[in-house]
Amino acid sequence: MQVLKLYFRSPPAIIGLVLLLLVLAMALTADWLYPRDPLALAGRPLIWPFSNPRFLLGTDNSGRDIAAQIFHGARISLLIGLVATAISILIGITIGAFAGYYGGAVDTALMRVTEAFQTLPNFLLLLVLVAVFGSTITTVTVAIGIVSWPASARLTRAEFLSLRSREFVQAGRTLGMKDVKLIFGEILPNALPPVIVYASVVMAIAILLESALAFLKLSDPNVASWGNLIGVGRDVLRVQWYVSAIPGIAILITVLAVSLVGQGLNDALNPRLRGR
Repeated sequence: MQVLKLYFRSPPAIIGLVLLLLVLAMALTADWLYPRDPLALAGRPLIWPFSNPRFLLGTDNSGRDIAAQIFHGARISLLIGLVATAISILIGITIGAFAGYYGGAVDTALMRVTEAFQTLPNFLLLLVLVAVFGSTITTVTVAIGIVSWPASARLTRAEFLSLRSREFVQAGRTLGMKDVKLIFGEILPNALPPVIVYASVVMAIAILLESALAFLKLSDPNVASWGNLIGVGRDVLRVQWYVSAIPGIAILITVLAVSLVGQGLNDALNPRLRGR
């Protein structure tokens, strides 16, 4: 309850939560408001927004309803963000926890692996994975999670380094607790708050990475994603700019919402900020 009170004390955090709930509502009502395939032809191409009551946000180059793609695309973007974040955080927590707990040679080896992943920029490594394994939505989501874990691993490692010598850990060792129990049952719950906050950053980055891939036409063309719609609008950007602008605004709002929610969680979970 105290965390909720601290969270709702921040106006930006409330705004972020409202925006995120709005995007979630779009995803949940997509099938009800637009039951047809969002990629099916619906009218003549390039109808401007609000010029036809059937297509409030207009149509794209092929005559597909932009509003339908926006609503169904909300589902895709949230799904990619959540699944990729879960994969990234799971890998990062596992590697960071073992590195921080054991230290020494284990820490050195795991951190060298982490540095190897950080040698290449995320997007460049993502391009390589998509080129090798394909561009289905499942492959893209898993690939985004795989390229995004190093920062969470370093954050988890830092928390474990500061917690592994605390009294409750020493007491657990004295009682004969196994290392796995100490790592995941005792230390990890105390190390999670900053990782949870960072998860919002990973989710925002995941949405942007998929959009960048789709803009380059390297994502799955068989799903209605905001990035795919931006990529379609690239061909008519000078005259029918709205085709790319509308999904771009949707991505901006979603990333802003996730970032504001993450900042609100940071203010609520960070003990150094609670007294402010």
